[in-house]
Amino acid sequence: MKLNLILIIFISVIASAIQLSAQSDIVLDTSKNILLLKERSFGAIFHSQGWGITYSSGKHKTAFKKRVLVIEMVEMKSDKQIRIINPYFTNAKSFVYGKLNSVFVFRGSYGNHKQLNRKPYWGGVELRFLYMAGISLGVAKPVYLHILNHTSSDIYITTIEKFDPDDHSIDDIFGRASFTKGFNEIGLYPGLHFKVGLDFDYASYSTKVKSLEIGAMVDLFPRPIPIMAFNEPHYYFLTFYLSFSFGKRFN
Repeated sequence: MKLNLILIIFISVIASAIQLSAQSDIVLDTSKNILLLKERSFGAIFHSQGWGITYSSGKHKTAFKKRVLVIEMVEMKSDKQIRIINPYFTNAKSFVYGKLNSVFVFRGSYGNHKQLNRKPYWGGVELRFLYMAGISLGVAKPVYLHILNHTSSDIYITTIEKFDPDDHSIDDIFGRASFTKGFNEIGLYPGLHFKVGLDFDYASYSTKVKSLEIGAMVDLFPRPIPIMAFNEPHYYFLTFYLSFSFGKRFN
């Protein structure tokens, strides 16, 4: 449901942008505008399989084209995972049954922002089309759980164990263990990614960056990343995203 909603929003915005671009004339009045060549910004990303943070550094090559370097860190969830609680214990912690790894993807992207319409002198929204590519690094941390063990005296004790679908059933699990458990077993999965999108700059002042970015991205991995025990590991992630960024422009 969430993926479908983001897809509908993405298609609607793309259609509106094409219409806006067709109706707009790109004019640079150097007598009234000073082109600030550099910019830096930080932001948050919300995508169809999680969320993350981003840092961006850009430099104008022309009045209408900007080269951008982006560094991102996002979590990557499976669309099959559901958080549950063991109903037999009132103080049990929630957990995702079948989840093998918590997965995060670090990205380094480089690409271009192409201006489609210039912001009017009284303010408004400036629209850019973007296309970027770069390196992805998937990081998979094993999931550890509190496992219930029945003793001979009819008492349950808990132990912290890495989830094993062959040994642990839903009734055996008391809850999730600390997130820090398993950092010494992290797996690394290098790959590539590509993205396209639209960037809406709505800042009131030319020295400020306030933008909303919407687009689609695909991460590709030659070695698949396992998330859920009862599903195939992921050779790729196709996501739709929204990103909000704030920063400054300068020379």
